[in-house]
Amino acid sequence: MRRICLTLPTNRACAATIAAVGEEAAYAARRFGVEVHLLVLDSCDAPEFAEHARAVRELPAVPGVVAHHLGEAEQWEFLRRVVDLAGVTKPELVLDLMLPAAVSYGACTNRAFLIAAALGCASVHRRDSDSRYQYAGGEPVFPIRHELMSLGRRAGDAACGVDASALEPAHAGKPVAMVGASFIGEMSVDIEEMHRLDPDVYHEVVGLWAPADWSARQKHELAAESFRGAGTEPFTRDHALLGHVDPMRVDMCNIAFHQVHEDVPLPPATDTIGSDYFLIHLVHDATLPGVLHNRHIVNYHTPERRTDAGFTAYQTRFAKFLLSMLYFNAVYAAMAEAGDALLDERNRVRAPMVAGFVRESTALDHTENVERLDRLDRCYRELGGRYAEFADLLVPRRERLLAEAQQDAADFALLVESWAALVEASRGTDLHLVQRRPG
Repeated sequence: MRRICLTLPTNRACAATIAAVGEEAAYAARRFGVEVHLLVLDSCDAPEFAEHARAVRELPAVPGVVAHHLGEAEQWEFLRRVVDLAGVTKPELVLDLMLPAAVSYGACTNRAFLIAAALGCASVHRRDSDSRYQYAGGEPVFPIRHELMSLGRRAGDAACGVDASALEPAHAGKPVAMVGASFIGEMSVDIEEMHRLDPDVYHEVVGLWAPADWSARQKHELAAESFRGAGTEPFTRDHALLGHVDPMRVDMCNIAFHQVHEDVPLPPATDTIGSDYFLIHLVHDATLPGVLHNRHIVNYHTPERRTDAGFTAYQTRFAKFLLSMLYFNAVYAAMAEAGDALLDERNRVRAPMVAGFVRESTALDHTENVERLDRLDRCYRELGGRYAEFADLLVPRRERLLAEAQQDAADFALLVESWAALVEASRGTDLHLVQRRPG
């Protein structure tokens, strides 16, 4: 029986989401006859953790669904065993990159990738704690339907399970490496207020994630479509397109990967939004087939983001994202130029090439990032209020932020170089030895 991993990483209270994802797992097992390993990776404090443990225990028993609820202690023990078995260079650093003390969107998903390998899962399907499913005709609209229709199949064979195909015949023999959609509802990044205060400043700030040599018009167009997902139009009927999926059309709250996540990990940068989107670009640039569907998830912002502390934390993650793009834009350009040369004869990603591109990017002059910080400072002061206060907080951190962005790229290169050994070691690690007993 085919095994899959449906994962929900969380650091916030989300018992209702756990129940909803449990329903999706049950649907997948019944509809497709797969064995679903529902994996909740929990970084919450004790009260929320206990609430989540109760939510997992209360999931209805469904044949073919196995639930795992792992706190950070269990995750650390698993990773320690894997790192020791893998024999990687700088094991303590690798362990820290896999389970850092600070928030890391990439690292939490990387842990899911390795645990999925330990469980023998063929694919990983990710959902987020701050999202909900749409409903149509009184029934939830589960993305996993399209994911399991196509993921891992030879693209030429998968064409019969989609509504349309834009894939050239030359790619028909490659496997479908990714299936995804986006979200409707609130923006994925907390910057809507900025748009309301000053649309011009908003477009300048959001345009800072573009390559520096883009024209003003290109940056403005990028800003106009960034972080808005699929808009607000609700689901009415299915549509799935086979092809090379535009990275701007999918979101990590609504994504599934086959194989590629075992070849290359996600960047483990901390306190940086967008650090989990790398594989979406890699699948596209390496000319691996994907499916874009329209079972979009509903995004919402949890209450803590509305607080002053939440605002400061999120704006820091946004600023670090902008600085990370000096390096990622260079890597994306290199991958796009390489195209299907990124794939070996088995259509697997050549990880050493990717690691090389990332390591080369660390030698870039950071003058471009100095300019980003200068413009961000000016724009936030124009907005005034708490944006100006945040600009004051950035001033003494400038040099450290510049250095961190470069170090994040170097750390990612190291993790890519270590990834094959970590995945292989995970396959030889028994997850049950580190799971806490129900109580």
